[in-house]
Amino acid sequence: MKFFRAKNFNWKYILGEILLLFIGINLAIWFNDWNASKEVQKNKEIALDKIEGEIRTNLEQLKENSAQNQKVPDFFDELNRLKGENKNLILAPDAIQTFIRKYPEFIRERDSSMVEDGLFEYDLDTYINLEITDLSSIAWDISKSTGIFHEFGYDCLYQLQAMYNTQHLVKNELANATDALRNKSFDDLVMTLKVMGQLEDQLEDQYNDMLGRIGDCK
Repeated sequence: MKFFRAKNFNWKYILGEILLLFIGINLAIWFNDWNASKEVQKNKEIALDKIEGEIRTNLEQLKENSAQNQKVPDFFDELNRLKGENKNLILAPDAIQTFIRKYPEFIRERDSSMVEDGLFEYDLDTYINLEITDLSSIAWDISKSTGIFHEFGYDCLYQLQAMYNTQHLVKNELANATDALRNKSFDDLVMTLKVMGQLEDQLEDQYNDMLGRIGDCK
């Protein structure tokens, strides 16, 4: 009678193969995760670079146009002060010349009639033009639509959201000011521009603060 002897297995070899397979799978997973993390970091830096460029462009436009637009309420405030309670613009020639030299962009023509020696009543043809500031949020909107903004970190995200919220308020007030000018509601125009000026000052501070901190978001 023949007996069959069980074949000897090299358990060390088998366990070694299993271990190598396990290590290989984990290395592949780690490598994929590393590549994905690297791609996310790259996209994050690109998004923040675009936002930084957007902020710099917005800041430049804001400073230039705000300075011009805020001359409008200054012009009307001084004009009303010169008119006084009777709402008539009665001045000496040198006083009206000083006023015109200060705000030449708002005055097209003038007509006058003497009311007494050295004093004239002036009728001014005024022209008001608003500088339209195109404050962009394209880079910010894209970062939200792609979801990459979740990688910015809480503090960075909080400041960016607050900054763009203020920017939205400025754009709304500019639209209100444009409507007031179109309707020739100059009292509403002055009031709106003063509110807008306060918001623009706040936004300028937020722009500068964000530009100083955006490197930490990367």
